Amino acid sequence: MTDGPLIVQSDKSLLLEVDHDQAEACRRAIAPFAELERAPEHVHTYRLTPLGLWNARAAGHDAEQVVNVLLDYSRYPVPHALLVDIAETMSRYGRLQLIQHPVHGLVLQALDRAVLAEVLKSRRTAGLVGERIDAETVVVHPSERGHLKQILLKLGWPAEDLAGYVDGEAHPIGLVTDGSDGNAPWTLRPYQQQAVDGFWHGGSGVVVLPCGAGKTLVGAGAMATSKTTTLILVTNTVSARQWRDELLRRTTLTEDEIGEYSGARKEVRPVTIATYQVLTTKRKGVYTHLELLDARDWGLVIYDEVHLLPAPIFRMTADLQARRRLGLTATLVREDGREDEVFSLIGPKRYDAPWKDIENQGYIAPAACIEVRLTLPDRERMLYATAEPEDKYRLAASAPGKNRVVEQLVAKHAGEPILVIGQYIDQLEELAEHLGAEIITGVTTVTERQRLYQAFRTGELTTLVVSKVANFSIDLPEASVAIQVSGSFGSRQEEAQRLGRILRPKEDGRTAHFYAVVARDTVDQEFAAHRQRFLAEQGYAYTIVDAEDLVTE
Repeated sequence: MTDGPLIVQSDKSLLLEVDHDQAEACRRAIAPFAELERAPEHVHTYRLTPLGLWNARAAGHDAEQVVNVLLDYSRYPVPHALLVDIAETMSRYGRLQLIQHPVHGLVLQALDRAVLAEVLKSRRTAGLVGERIDAETVVVHPSERGHLKQILLKLGWPAEDLAGYVDGEAHPIGLVTDGSDGNAPWTLRPYQQQAVDGFWHGGSGVVVLPCGAGKTLVGAGAMATSKTTTLILVTNTVSARQWRDELLRRTTLTEDEIGEYSGARKEVRPVTIATYQVLTTKRKGVYTHLELLDARDWGLVIYDEVHLLPAPIFRMTADLQARRRLGLTATLVREDGREDEVFSLIGPKRYDAPWKDIENQGYIAPAACIEVRLTLPDRERMLYATAEPEDKYRLAASAPGKNRVVEQLVAKHAGEPILVIGQYIDQLEELAEHLGAEIITGVTTVTERQRLYQAFRTGELTTLVVSKVANFSIDLPEASVAIQVSGSFGSRQEEAQRLGRILRPKEDGRTAHFYAVVARDTVDQEFAAHRQRFLAEQGYAYTIVDAEDLVTE
């Protein structure tokens, strides 16, 4: 027995003692293969999963390295059965390989004949492969490359994709870092450069960085490395225009080289920024804009907020397997559990930086997370108690008493840039009226949204009420307070995105404040606990205060 910081348990959980002097080194060593589940004050819990181990294997780590890390840092003897299971699980990755055959083109080649026989026996691979060339090799239809990878992963035999990429159409793209364009000189931050290098070395995959840590610059760095035509998929039109502005500011690209493909415009240029919404629009049962995927010989496809990929985009991604693909996200948490599809169709995680690490380096603001609990009056409590199950969350989340709490919090932070965020439009409209604030919802035009965001950035507006349209890809570096009154049930990814709205570093170094206003003894409180789990995993602790104890300063 040693005095290591890690306890490795037979249920595949790893317990890390945070205050141990080797804790930081251990955390870095296990991060490539273990998934963080919980990160409260003293003991962090990680878990070994097949997907996590295959992710590590795809990133170049082998079972011997994983086992050695566990043996080196474990306080107690590591269960032998667990070590065997790790080795066997990781050995499943790559026994099947997708390669380019000199005669037959794309083929699935087996290093283990029995594995190939097993997967070909499955009905799920029928139609995805062609003729059998020999005992180890079968032809794969190029259009089914992505679908086959998905199925093989689900069958427990993830294929190593060595078939390579088409170069795509060359297009000169460089970073302008020396200030020659009139902007202040800059360089990619060390972690941004590491993320670009990790992605490029791996070929395709996902970069995980906190909101406010500059994921767009990682995309720009990847484009400058690729120097090819690029298709960028984003969540909405405002995000598309922010990408465009940032690329114009940071790269050699000109306005004529960047096209917007959205509900408003249909421009196809060497760099084209398209919204997920327009690509998933159906007319008479047909996705009418899919021709965009073939409109140019794209050399790189970037997926912004990859954790939000709509299901139809997964199908499109399956058809883009010959293109280099970069996914950008603050969290790989998907509420639909489709992380395995991100792995098989976009690629493995190539870079991941814990939020607190980036905060400690001064690149994102420190944040205080506070849950304000409100007791419902007797009448509202009885109305909630007797409501139908499907109505309970809306009743609790829209409790009228939240208006008073929000007013107190806005008064407490008077003069600071404040976002009030919620799910229900009627609730937000009432709050906006109470606060005398402007409101942005899904029906607000793109032009009006941009005007209001700009007014907020310049300080002309200090309080802005926003619906879930502001969850994603909105650059509001000045925001330092967010007050959340309602959300998408128990969505951890939404909680992360909303905190991210206030994490950009403040010029005066002040701490950001993230408030969640919650109705006590209701599903609102239960959902809040689930929503907060991701942030707890990142090391953020919620302080709980009673609404009655709020003091207006």
